[in-house]
Amino acid sequence: MKLFEPGKIGDLVIKNRLVMAPMAILGMTEPDGRLSQRAIDYYEARAKGGVGLIVTSATFVTREFENHLTIPLVESNIHVSKLSELADVIHDYGARVAVQLSAGFGLVNHPLLFTKAKPIGPSALPCFWMPNVTAREMSVAEIEKLISAFKTSAELIRRAGIDAIELHGHEGYLFDQFKTKLWNRRRDKYGGDLRGRMRFSIEVMNAIREGAGKDFPIIYRFGITHHMPGGRESEEGLAVARLLEQAGANALHVDAGCYETWYWPHPPTTQPPGCMIDVAEMTKKAVDIPVIAVGKLGYPSLAEEVIEAGKADFVALGRALLADPEWPKKVKEGRLDEIRPCIGDHEGCLQRVNHSKYLSCTVNPAVGMEREFALKPAEKKKSILVIGGGPAGLEAARVSALCGHSVTLWEGGDNLGGNLIPASVPAFKKDYRIFVDYLATQVKRLGVSVHLNKVATAESVVEAKPDAVFIATGASFSLPEITGIDKDHVSTAIDVLQERVKIGNIVLIIGGGLIGSELAVHLSQQGRDVTIVEILNNIAWDMDAANRTHLIKLLDDYQVKILMESQVLEIKAGSAILSDRYGRRNEIKVDNVVIATGMVSNNDLCETLKDKLPDVYAIGDCVAPRKVLNAIWEGFRTARLI
Repeated sequence: MKLFEPGKIGDLVIKNRLVMAPMAILGMTEPDGRLSQRAIDYYEARAKGGVGLIVTSATFVTREFENHLTIPLVESNIHVSKLSELADVIHDYGARVAVQLSAGFGLVNHPLLFTKAKPIGPSALPCFWMPNVTAREMSVAEIEKLISAFKTSAELIRRAGIDAIELHGHEGYLFDQFKTKLWNRRRDKYGGDLRGRMRFSIEVMNAIREGAGKDFPIIYRFGITHHMPGGRESEEGLAVARLLEQAGANALHVDAGCYETWYWPHPPTTQPPGCMIDVAEMTKKAVDIPVIAVGKLGYPSLAEEVIEAGKADFVALGRALLADPEWPKKVKEGRLDEIRPCIGDHEGCLQRVNHSKYLSCTVNPAVGMEREFALKPAEKKKSILVIGGGPAGLEAARVSALCGHSVTLWEGGDNLGGNLIPASVPAFKKDYRIFVDYLATQVKRLGVSVHLNKVATAESVVEAKPDAVFIATGASFSLPEITGIDKDHVSTAIDVLQERVKIGNIVLIIGGGLIGSELAVHLSQQGRDVTIVEILNNIAWDMDAANRTHLIKLLDDYQVKILMESQVLEIKAGSAILSDRYGRRNEIKVDNVVIATGMVSNNDLCETLKDKLPDVYAIGDCVAPRKVLNAIWEGFRTARLI
């Protein structure tokens, strides 16, 4: 495969074409900015998994302007030791490592992270997260001081044995703000035309050469387009690429978007695979230096096609390597069905980081805790009974088997996956189906005795005499108390997704959370006229910001009607009576009414068994209806302790 042929960035030889994209580690950093042992373990797992080049989390060169204690820092000699340790352990596996350096947040400074008196920026403009706060325009002296800090940091990085530096010039952070007319209103040498706005980035590159040497590889990551009015368009993006090449960049790592269009730099479930291949390909045609492509490329055949077709020189994987650090090794060995896929929900990675928690992963709870959560053989082998074949039950069965227990799984239905089966029906949720297939394949490969159409009762469980029982019986939709709710044309979202009912052209969905909103997009993509009725004053409120923003865009693109602060009072044969927040009534025509108002736990068996057996563990939605993360994490974290 072309993916596993060596490549070069400058004079640096990389063993394959796979790059680990930079992702914020936050909680894995010491207060003084040094990498913790947990951070080194995290990167080591990816190097061991076979990736060619690892790009670290964004790292500051000084805390003088933005004092973020959770962001890695390379400022003085105290930071060299841990960087050296990181370099050594990455090199042990034949991989290379680049430290990503950031100029800072600037206008996108987050209130949870900000500890200085006032945010900085290229110009005095309102901050993204705090529009009531105007950033302070940096003086020329401050800019020059920041540039000088890059020189010092570069010298320290090279001394530590790191192989390259990547500059964090994308997504609307400070580097990007300087080179973008929308955010840079300066009239001095760091503003004006494109060359003036690029001066800051170019002078930083020159400073890095002074500190680390002329031969030290520099990668520059930036967005070709922001996908927003007033932001960078592709034509200017390609001009930026050419200027960076002229300034001596050794490779370009290209993507798209910014905070205002967060679903580009952080593509959610609803973005298609390879959503930014086009920007890599157009950049490849514009420059002669290597181009790194990024953006939902964790599909082996797609990643190979990008390299084979010459659309890019390297493929960057971010969340795919969170989900499965051994992605490269498994692809190389042809073990594709063993790859744990990213599902793109952002709950375990981006949302946790935004909430000041350490980076992790919905489908791989060991991320960020590689040493602590390494699975070990159980001291005493037990017979484990898992009741329920949804995500929580499957993960508990998988982990229990890996620890050496004898595991039996009972599933009341005729397939494994639980509510992830209907959830994976929309075309934009196919990664959920891949994940279900992965879990089902793993439990069978590990020797779990799987019994479908096996309905558990308290008597049958007690009769089986297990040493421990996992109850993972999930949750079901609860029907709201509405007149006419029992009519034939009323069904649940699960009924619709599993095609148990016939759906007409005009559909009313009661409930505008994640389930109702995704179903609305799914049905509208089929050409149906869809209306959502939501009692709250918000829509899709229970989602990560990147996913929510894109889903709302899709609802708008497909002209889904949304009635917030409204409720259904009565369902009739061909209509529904609604009431808004002012109590005004309105009757609308409907062919179908779909319930997506929430679920209730199926916990009867838990309550019955807890006094009959000593070791009974409730996990997943039978505890409380929540997200995939909760199901997987409870299955994993509980099973590893049995």
